[in-house]
Amino acid sequence: MAERLRPKNADELLDAVKWAVAEASPLEIVGAGSKRALGRPGQADRTLDVSKLSGIGLYEPNELVLGAAAGTPLAEIEAALAAERQMLAFEPPDLGPLLGGASGKQTLGGVIACNLSGPRRIKAGAARDHFLGFTAVSGRGEAFKAGGRVVKNVTGYDLCKLIAGSYGTLAVMSAVTVKVLPAPEKTRTVLVFGLDDARAGEAMAAALGSAHEVSGAAHLPATLAARSGVSYVMEAKVAVTALRVEGPGPSVEHRCAALREALGGYGATEELHGHNSGAFWREVRDVSAFAGAADGDGRLVWRLSVPPSEGARVVAAIAGEVGDHEALYDWGGGLVWLALPMSHNMRDDAGAPAVRAAVAASGGHATLFRAPADIRAAVEVFQPLDAGPAGLTARLKENFDPNGVLNPGRMYAGV
Repeated sequence: MAERLRPKNADELLDAVKWAVAEASPLEIVGAGSKRALGRPGQADRTLDVSKLSGIGLYEPNELVLGAAAGTPLAEIEAALAAERQMLAFEPPDLGPLLGGASGKQTLGGVIACNLSGPRRIKAGAARDHFLGFTAVSGRGEAFKAGGRVVKNVTGYDLCKLIAGSYGTLAVMSAVTVKVLPAPEKTRTVLVFGLDDARAGEAMAAALGSAHEVSGAAHLPATLAARSGVSYVMEAKVAVTALRVEGPGPSVEHRCAALREALGGYGATEELHGHNSGAFWREVRDVSAFAGAADGDGRLVWRLSVPPSEGARVVAAIAGEVGDHEALYDWGGGLVWLALPMSHNMRDDAGAPAVRAAVAASGGHATLFRAPADIRAAVEVFQPLDAGPAGLTARLKENFDPNGVLNPGRMYAGV
């Protein structure tokens, strides 16, 4: 078993990375480990476990800012925010069960490092848009910090945007500062029943283009709707298209009524209120339809980012090549979670040629989100880079981690 380094504070973290640089010993960076199966398989001699760097060090509800050690469990942060009726507006997903692990284990640093965002991204922006500042250790063994406590105080290079989504390949964060926002007073969800994928895309586009401030737009074909734990969805026996509306009570009630009237021509409608609405969007956020016992056959899962108007067409093009599939549409159709069977012909390439060809035709990109380690080692997990971005990526790695000690090969071979 690989040796595990467990620094208890920022100084010990710095010492651990300095030692790794001196010994030329690559490190796999983990917090709670809920996303270890995401990306290419680890190529490190030792594990740098930052889970002991934990605790909320700054929370000023009136200033809408929170700072915590990078290994702080997200559950702890969300509990503190809920006590003040506040939230992380980018709605970080809990993808542990989707990746074969337990729920409720992700950390703040892990969510930011992978730039993970939930259904509200279409209104509130991505995780990186709420990332204010951090302290970290680079692969050179140098401690540094970037950003601040408010956006207007950030000067120089916006390293927050660079570190978010770098999967720990450039630096190891020890502390993170994020913007928080008030939680909505009320949440309701308008359901439209019986639409095919293309027609659902049209309904979601109409809702998002309306004046009703929709904060979530998702579509579940009938087989996925049947797996929901929300009775209105599970018992529908048809596809379900969902539009979320949030805000002050009277406003939400008025906007939902107006939205149902506007969408009446698409099909029968219904409403989910408080508890059921929250439960439904957690299922969408966490891609629960493809996780745990509901997906015991171990299917491959792709995450496709495409123009919303192209979602159904891209899925149809892939289906024409690979056959059996299931697709869950989020972000108004712009985010597609695609499950493919682990058939014999998928063992070599996970259907990558068909997936990438269809996605490329739309101008989007695709990530092989869940697959066995041998497939993730053989197939490009993240979107292959053209020469320009590939060169920039290599130069960034060279500047931040010239000896390749931080998560080597996690995103791309040799980087």
